[in-house]
Amino acid sequence: MKNRFTRRDFLKLAGLLPISIAAPGFVNSLSSMQQTGKPQNVIIIVFDAFSAYDISLYGYQRETTPNIARWAERAAVYHNHHAGGNFTTPGTASLLTGTVPWTHRAFGFPDKVDDIFVNKNIFTTFQNYYRLTYTHNPAVNTVLTQFSGKIDEKVPLEKLFLTNDDFIYKVFGNDEDIALVSWVRAMKRKEDGFAYSLFLSRLYEKQREMLIANLRSKYPGGIPRIAVDNYFLLEDAIDWLAEKLNSIPRPFLGYFHFWPPHDPYVTNQKYYNQFAGDGFRPLPKTLDLFSVEQDNLFEFLLRKRTDYDEDILYVDQEFGRFMDKLDKTGMLENTWVVLTSDHGEMFERGIRGHWTPVLYEPVIRVPLMIFEPGQKSRQDIYASTSAVDVLPTLLHVTGQEPADWSEGTVLPPFAQTYDRVRSLYVVQAFHGEQYSPLTEATVALIVGQYKLMYFFGYEKLGTGNERVELYDINNDPEELNDLSTTKRETTAELLNEIKQKLTEVNEPYLNKN
Repeated sequence: MKNRFTRRDFLKLAGLLPISIAAPGFVNSLSSMQQTGKPQNVIIIVFDAFSAYDISLYGYQRETTPNIARWAERAAVYHNHHAGGNFTTPGTASLLTGTVPWTHRAFGFPDKVDDIFVNKNIFTTFQNYYRLTYTHNPAVNTVLTQFSGKIDEKVPLEKLFLTNDDFIYKVFGNDEDIALVSWVRAMKRKEDGFAYSLFLSRLYEKQREMLIANLRSKYPGGIPRIAVDNYFLLEDAIDWLAEKLNSIPRPFLGYFHFWPPHDPYVTNQKYYNQFAGDGFRPLPKTLDLFSVEQDNLFEFLLRKRTDYDEDILYVDQEFGRFMDKLDKTGMLENTWVVLTSDHGEMFERGIRGHWTPVLYEPVIRVPLMIFEPGQKSRQDIYASTSAVDVLPTLLHVTGQEPADWSEGTVLPPFAQTYDRVRSLYVVQAFHGEQYSPLTEATVALIVGQYKLMYFFGYEKLGTGNERVELYDINNDPEELNDLSTTKRETTAELLNEIKQKLTEVNEPYLNKN
C-alpha cells in the first residue's frame, strides 16, 4: 500500500486545529458550570419534523421564525446540523443515545432500541438529576417507555391531549402500539369516510365533536391532532411545562418532544393563511425516482408547504413564549436549553413529508440552538454537526462523566478542538429487519463540504439495485448538481467508506436467524 498524504488527510489535519486559533474569540474558556460549581438544569425541546430548510433564521425566504431569531441572539446557533435518521424513531433514538441508527438498531416504527441502550442513554448519564419527560408522539413514547426505569417522572402522553385514547395505554400497556393500531382501524374513519366499524365510529365521532366544538373558530384549518382525533393545543403544553418546571426538584434534566409542526400542519387563527398568495415559488427540481403520483403535484406540494410554514409560525410563537417565561422567572441563569428536532420535512422533487428513502437536506438538516446559562451574545457555528453530538456536549458542559459508547463529540464552542471534516452518517432503513444485515437502505455520509447519498436494495432502482449521488452542500445547498460523475475520485472514496462501514455494522448479524 502506498503511504500517500491525500487531500482528505490535509483537510482532517486542518480541521483539528484549535478552534480558538481557527476563529479567534470563538470558544468559551470555561463553561458557566466550571466557573460557578453549581449544578445546572438541562431542558431539551424537540419540535417534531422541524426542517432547518423552512426556518427564516437559516435563510428561508418566508419569515417563519421571528421569535426564534430573537432568542438566537443569546445562543450558539448551528447552521449545518443533521438528524440521525429521516423520521421519528431513528432520529429520536440517535438524539437520546448518542449513536447512529445502525448502532442503536431502532430503524422502523415501532422499533425499540437495542437492549444495551436501556442502560446507555441520556437519562442514565444524568443519574444525579431529577429526570422528567413528556411527548405527544406515540413513537417517541415507545422509546421513552423503554428508558422509563431511568426516568423519575415520565408524564403520560395523554396528559396533554384534549381528547385521547388513554384507556388503550392503561389496558394494553405492554402492547400499546398494536392495540392503538387496531383501535384506530375499528373506530376512526379515514379520508375515504370508512372505518372497520361503521356504526360505532359515528357514535365515537359525535362524542369527540362535543368536546372540541368551541375550539373550531380558533383553529379554522382544524384542531391540532395525532392519530386522526387525539386533539391537543401546543399552548397548553407550553403553559403546563413552564409551571411544571417550577415545581420539580433541582437540578433537573427535562426532555420534551412536541408534535408540531408535524403533519397535519395545523396552525392557529393568528397565522392561518398568513402566507397564502404571497407569491412564494420554490426552486423547480427534477422529480425523484421515489416521488409520489399526484394530480397537480407542484401546486399540491406548494399548498402543503404553505400549511407547514404557517404551522412553524405557531411553533415559533410558543417557543418564544416559553423562553420568555423562563427568563422572567430567572431560570435561564442556571439552565441549559437545547432547541432541536428529530428530522425535517420535504416538499420538493415530488415528495412530501419524511417517510421516504431519500436523504436530501430538507428532510435531515434540522435546527440546533444551545442556550448557555446567562448567555447574552450569539455565536454561529457553520461546521457540520450531528444529533449524536448533543449527548456528549451536554455531559461536558454540565461536568458529567463522558459517555464512552457515544459516537458523537463535544461541539464548538464548548470543545477546544473540533474535526470539521469528520464523517457524519444519516441512516434510513425503515423496511429493514432490526437484527439482520441492512439490505435495503439509504446512507448519507457528510464529510466537510461533501455529502454522498448511497441507495441500495430498493426494487425501484432496477438492475444493480444501487444509486449514488454526490453534492457540494456548501456551494450547492439546494442539491441541484449531482457531482458523482464529475468528481469520481471523491465519489469513490466516500462510497468506499460507506461500504466498509456497512460491512462492519452488518457483520454481527450475518449468522443470526
